Amino acid sequence: MEIKGKKAVVVGGASGMGRATAELLAARGAAVAVLDREGSAGPDVAKAVGGPFHPVDVTDFAGTEAALAAAVADLGGLHVVVTTAGGGVAQRTLGKTGPHDLDAFRQTVDLNLIASFNISRLAAAHMSTNEPEDEERGVIINTASIAAFEGQIGQVAYTAAKAGIAGMCLTMARDLGSLGIRVLAIAPSLFSTGITAGIPDDFAKALTKDAAFPKRMGRPEEYAKLAYAIVDNPMLNGQCLRLDGGQRFAPR
Repeated sequence: MEIKGKKAVVVGGASGMGRATAELLAARGAAVAVLDREGSAGPDVAKAVGGPFHPVDVTDFAGTEAALAAAVADLGGLHVVVTTAGGGVAQRTLGKTGPHDLDAFRQTVDLNLIASFNISRLAAAHMSTNEPEDEERGVIINTASIAAFEGQIGQVAYTAAKAGIAGMCLTMARDLGSLGIRVLAIAPSLFSTGITAGIPDDFAKALTKDAAFPKRMGRPEEYAKLAYAIVDNPMLNGQCLRLDGGQRFAPR
């Protein structure tokens, strides 16, 4: 899909990989709306890319539906959605204080998996009304993690959620293929965003020592480049793409 002139929504676009993606898509000629939490840098990012900002808590599913609808109305349509919001807790299935907290597990799945599915299903409905371009109406990109495949000790909730995002790519792509809507996910390794941005260099090198190359944390703009390549290449569909420098997580 040629991105110039298209309408894109980036959820989690106020910082990190989402911000870099919003900036790159705008630089390539898309109209971009930024969705992120109230009190984030979202308004500043939206102003910089020339698009609207809509506050959203992705675990408020009805509120997310309203925020996405408002963003689509502002843009005048929707061709691309990218979701980068997420997070997790560190708990073992059975720890020293007892079994994994069930509410914490549910909250992690809600934040990562259910929120991503909710945005995807709503985005697909908006995209389905588009006039096709070379039979294509839209692109949905969610964010998984290499933890989906090699979850570390204490990551059981996060692993379950991210594995769900990776696992639903093909089925959702098959569901939406007749409409000309593609569905993919990106599975990053450790990226320099949020709390990881302040990690000392020596610690960062230790965390990425198992990577093939480069042996460093990923950069937000590298995620953005892959997101743009996905939009640009119509043969990419139905899969979760690792973005990890050849790294495989060890158990801890």
